[in-house]
Amino acid sequence: MPTLASATVGARLWLLIEYAGPWPSHLESFELPEKISELVRRALERGVRPQLIRRPGRRTRPPGQGIRVLVGYGAGDNPWLAGGVVAGPDDLDLDALVAGVVPESCILEDEPVFLVCTHAKRNACCARIGLPLARELADILPGRVWETSHVGGDRYAANLVCLPHGIFYGSMSQAAAIAAANAYRLGEIILGRYRGRAGIPEPLQAVEHFARAHTGECSIGAVAVESSRSDGDVTEAVVRCGDVRFQVVVEPSAFQAPCGTACAETITTYRLVSLDRLTPVRYATPALT
Repeated sequence: MPTLASATVGARLWLLIEYAGPWPSHLESFELPEKISELVRRALERGVRPQLIRRPGRRTRPPGQGIRVLVGYGAGDNPWLAGGVVAGPDDLDLDALVAGVVPESCILEDEPVFLVCTHAKRNACCARIGLPLARELADILPGRVWETSHVGGDRYAANLVCLPHGIFYGSMSQAAAIAAANAYRLGEIILGRYRGRAGIPEPLQAVEHFARAHTGECSIGAVAVESSRSDGDVTEAVVRCGDVRFQVVVEPSAFQAPCGTACAETITTYRLVSLDRLTPVRYATPALT
């Protein structure tokens, strides 16, 4: 099953809330303790993506007072992650996060965080495949791995999200997850099983994918869509790969899921229409006389 161009579009700002109790099937149902529900509600009001998190294998509340939170700013070229412990919703300034500023109750993290979806009430496959993967990854990267609630794309279980950039991977084995996490810590992407970067429209995720596949460029920051336009279902974009620019054209393509109606479906993915290297424009300077 193709995974390209399937990262969650509406997630550039993140609020991770540690909660070891039962997770409802949908966070927006607010079937959670009052303080947790209020944090979720405030995040949703501000366009911040809320996620419940817990340490792999842990189902009891950690000792100590307060609520452990992590906030992530995934927009732009310099995303960041910050963490803290708050007494309640009033102690976390989410408006600061929206403005790209670290809330006063949090301090910057110097290591990335890896989320593995294990949300059984949304999809049993996420727990069945995600739980052992999360435990294995946590053994390799202690303190940096969390089980998390639904991240989108249950059909791609097990799903891995690398923060703060919001890099999504799907259909992960334990070996693939370890390789992807190690690459991310080096500032790189592994294209196999790469779903895309959160917060970017799906056609532009596809453009990036095909540009990377063509050039072999794996650095996170070396590929960027500089401009784009759509004409019906067709999207045309100019994408920079290092010092080279390409014109890339993509269009939707249907893919029939091998498991049929059990995972619902005909899936929309993207196919490459054309990819052409652009010749740099050289402006001639008239000779001075």
